[in-house]
Amino acid sequence: MRIAVVEDDDGVGDALVDALGAVGHSPVRMRRGSDVLLGHRDVEAVLLDLGLPDADGLTVLRRLRAVSDVPVVVLTARDDERSVVRALRTGADDYVVKPARLGELRARLEVAVRRRRPAEQDTPEVVEAGDVVVDLAARRVEVAGAEVTLAPKEFEVLAHLVARRGEAVSRQELMDAVWGDAYVAVSRSLDVHMTSLRAKLGRPDALTTIRGYGYRWGR
Repeated sequence: MRIAVVEDDDGVGDALVDALGAVGHSPVRMRRGSDVLLGHRDVEAVLLDLGLPDADGLTVLRRLRAVSDVPVVVLTARDDERSVVRALRTGADDYVVKPARLGELRARLEVAVRRRRPAEQDTPEVVEAGDVVVDLAARRVEVAGAEVTLAPKEFEVLAHLVARRGEAVSRQELMDAVWGDAYVAVSRSLDVHMTSLRAKLGRPDALTTIRGYGYRWGR
């Protein structure tokens, strides 16, 4: 797995990278909360320290959970019950107190990833809504039997909504999924792509705008 090691202590961080790499994982060293908020799309799991130089780890976790379901195991020196409860309620999959036994830490990471994967695998490769057919694997869209050509970003916007059919998806989540920036709250890029996507599909009912929040695919 590609695992983000978010730790500002070089000694701890380097030891974790070496230990994870030795058993076949691909650790990605990160030192700041902003690093994981911008790079979480490139990893399969996150090891998150709470004492980061640019933001408290719980704040980082809260921002990350607003845009991503990537498995997160908190690894920290904080051993008080309040911190544990807050982290788990904020969205951590597990909580490990330093110093951690490496075998146990690897096992907890692997369990957290397995828990998340079944839901992701439930998304069908082909999704239909009326006469609109979206083939996620082939990146192909048809409307009334005719293929519709979409720009890459247009298809990625559509694919993210289709994968969450019937659910309200926030603008921030969409922009992070497609443009990869968890900090951006307002962007004309999404508006432009959504307008073009609606025009090409020609099916106003397929894409619903949720005022002040985001969008939904299907009814």
